[in-house]
Amino acid sequence: MHPVLSQETIARIAREEQHFARAPEAFFQAWKRGVTLIGPEWFGDGTDEGLRRATCKVELRPNLPRMIDALNILNHGEGLFLSAMVSFYNAAEGTALLRRCAYEGLSDLNELDLAQRQVIADLLLNHQGW
Repeated sequence: MHPVLSQETIARIAREEQHFARAPEAFFQAWKRGVTLIGPEWFGDGTDEGLRRATCKVELRPNLPRMIDALNILNHGEGLFLSAMVSFYNAAEGTALLRRCAYEGLSDLNELDLAQRQVIADLLLNHQGW
């Protein structure tokens, strides 16, 4: 026998299916906002034109060697934001960068401004792997 699903469960499943059907584009748009906030020099080909032309997240993947050096010149909040973004691309690299920023846990995200927090929240809600 198959169990009968409640209307509430059916509605929740439908909401989740709708959300995750839109998630790849929502993630990409949040990623582009993040790249715009921190600067395109750390992503893709490193140019404003590359940011404008990008049609998918792969075209704006982080330039990890450049970012490692960037932590020496960015302020703590910028470094934290950049490292948190990298975490969505590559967990191990993101964790290493976050440690260099002396990041202790999610509560440290309080150092981000509202726009940065919104980007991280949207990335989290729509992340389905790189």
